[in-house]
Amino acid sequence: MRNKEQWQPSKFVRYPNGYRASRDRKMVGIGSRLVADILAQAYEQMLRNHARGVLLDLGCGKVPLYEVYQPLTTDVICIDWANTLHPNQFLDVECDLNEGIELANDSVDTILCTDVLEHIAEPERLWRDMARVLRPGGKILLAVPFFYRVHEAPHDYFRYTEFALKRFVAGAGLTLLSLEPYGGWPEVFADLVGKRLAGIRSVSAIHLSLSQALIRTRWGRNLSAGTARDFPLGYTLVAQKPASML
Repeated sequence: MRNKEQWQPSKFVRYPNGYRASRDRKMVGIGSRLVADILAQAYEQMLRNHARGVLLDLGCGKVPLYEVYQPLTTDVICIDWANTLHPNQFLDVECDLNEGIELANDSVDTILCTDVLEHIAEPERLWRDMARVLRPGGKILLAVPFFYRVHEAPHDYFRYTEFALKRFVAGAGLTLLSLEPYGGWPEVFADLVGKRLAGIRSVSAIHLSLSQALIRTRWGRNLSAGTARDFPLGYTLVAQKPASML
């Protein structure tokens, strides 16, 4: 990662009880805060459990998770493309991931790929390339949205079910370690309404507070857990390259 000394928290910020979405509306709009809070917790747990060695941050943007994984890794490689909406000075390699990853075989221990796969026109190709650059025993930490609006148009191509993700993992010759939905019907509904109200600050803030309070209730937690499989906001996934993979 270049210019590490210039890095500043952006989308995610550390609080005493863990990482949450930034409260700076320039970083995270109030209509997106509920989802970003959920993702902050999911990403932190995934990274603390699995990140190690040389980490490749694919589609890194402003490298919002650097503070989480930096102490867990020995080196960081940042890759993004020139057409990103989030240009930055941290890139080690500038390339279009639709054209492949410009790194040597067996060169990284961990690949972080969050909210990127939906922007790849040929996802199977990227999966094969991730498997190629990953060292035996290395892991892919991935997250994708499911119920989410079109973003970074026109480069927003797909939404994936758990079945598609399992197929990608198997097709790349990897072993699936975990695949979990995040959010359920309450979070999906709250996010959709919140984004429609985002332009009305006072109403949006009230909606966010009420939604968070409802989701934290016993009823809200049970409804979320019971509907996560059919109405997920998205998925997190961990896959591993077998030690014997050629």
